[in-house]
Amino acid sequence: MDETLDSVIVGGGHNSLACAVHLASKGWKVGVLERGSQPGGAVKTGEYTLPGFRHDWAAMNLSLFAGSAFHKEYGAELSRHGLKFAPASDCFASVFSDGTWLGVSNDLELTAGRIGAMSAEDAETWRSLSAEFPARAECLFGLLGSPAKKRAFAYILIKEWRRNGTGGLLDVIRFLLSSPRDWLNETFVSPKVRALLGAWGMHLDFAPDISGGALFPYLEGMANQAFGMVLGDGGADTLVKAMVASIEEKGGSVVSNAEVTRVIVENGEARGVELADGRRFMARRAVIANVAPKALLKLTGETGNDRYERGMTTSAHAPGTMMIHLAMSGLPDWRAGEELKNFAYVHLAPDLDQMARTYAQAQAGLLPDEPIIVCGQPTAVDPSRAPEGKHVLWLQVRMAPGTISGDSAGEIGVTDWSTAAEPFAERALDILEHYAPGTRAKILGRHIVTPAMLEADNPNLVGGDQICGSHHLTQHFLFRPVRGFADGTTPVRNLFHTGAAVWPGAGTGAGPGYLLAQKLAG
Repeated sequence: MDETLDSVIVGGGHNSLACAVHLASKGWKVGVLERGSQPGGAVKTGEYTLPGFRHDWAAMNLSLFAGSAFHKEYGAELSRHGLKFAPASDCFASVFSDGTWLGVSNDLELTAGRIGAMSAEDAETWRSLSAEFPARAECLFGLLGSPAKKRAFAYILIKEWRRNGTGGLLDVIRFLLSSPRDWLNETFVSPKVRALLGAWGMHLDFAPDISGGALFPYLEGMANQAFGMVLGDGGADTLVKAMVASIEEKGGSVVSNAEVTRVIVENGEARGVELADGRRFMARRAVIANVAPKALLKLTGETGNDRYERGMTTSAHAPGTMMIHLAMSGLPDWRAGEELKNFAYVHLAPDLDQMARTYAQAQAGLLPDEPIIVCGQPTAVDPSRAPEGKHVLWLQVRMAPGTISGDSAGEIGVTDWSTAAEPFAERALDILEHYAPGTRAKILGRHIVTPAMLEADNPNLVGGDQICGSHHLTQHFLFRPVRGFADGTTPVRNLFHTGAAVWPGAGTGAGPGYLLAQKLAG
């Protein structure tokens, strides 16, 4: 028997859940259908190594969610349903080949003092950037939080023009077009300060020389300095559990093991969806798909708009990521200093040239000879994730090709992930061991998640791309995913698109889901 709802949402990622929370709050009867065994998409937590050791599958940093417009409206309600954050005052650091390190804590003078040891000029620059951040953030966060409409963007830019004049507006536009290297080279003297911030670009497909990438190292540096970082207390899935509870309290449903195979389209209008087991969920008001661009066309078939279909078919994905989850007897003994044990993230990305080389190798299908390692130390912030006295490490190995064509180092002779996983993971652990001798001896259990495994678990992560599509300028702002459809609309009436593939893109801020829900229900 068919079930009829106001809205059916395909995919149970955090954008879907945020969308459902808002729609349900506006009186819509909502159903979320998730093909996997649990909702959350890339935001989930499990005991992947040993009992009692809780690992975040992919996303770990919840700062964007904590600072989002969605959380501002629903935070109190979600807290009632169990959402709880674990704040980190020592946010992120980088270690360097000469045995030194540099890190950002949310104590301004502490951070500036560390930078001053590298460059007194850069320390003063950091203080100036921090002082200017509140005014500059109004414009930048305004853009990133706006609906993807020319009028909305124009309103914010005109506001900036009125405040700072033509020169100030042009400076903002130039900054938005700059590559990380452009901005870092003209802003800082020390290569180590540049590397510290440049590593953040690699989280979002912005190698040092990619235009449009300066924004993200800047925002991460300044936001962490101003507000610190937050993780999920007990795991990132705290936000998923709270949103599911909110939806169910409002009469909605979140159904797992429910694979949608077809969007039912009649006379150019989406009417519902059909599942692999034959069940059908009909929608009175909207069918919403949180899927990768190519996957949407598989669900709908022809849409009647050739330009839209061509754009969705050719949508480019970022290089993949390998995850390594480690159960540990203790945190790494960082050669650069014990204080590094306090940081949520430690980047093993010593200079911009290495980042650029690694990215180019992965884009060419090659296993990088020196991949970038993002070493998350969540139990330094939240000890509840491991048995007493024990720890977990969350390693992102960036970048990794979704399809392997060769090995940059000429050492790994296989090209399928099932056999390349172990030797490539050993390469990553060799790098970690170099910066923190004795780490291997502390490993109690490990679980490797290859790009192929990430995609098998969640088809939105094509080739292990954790951001559901490149954020380069040709696929961002009004062009995400296709010009004219960045607001979640599609050529099919009552069919809408959400998730990281849609403006404002990836991250835990739930912007795509919340903006779409506001568009539909006010």
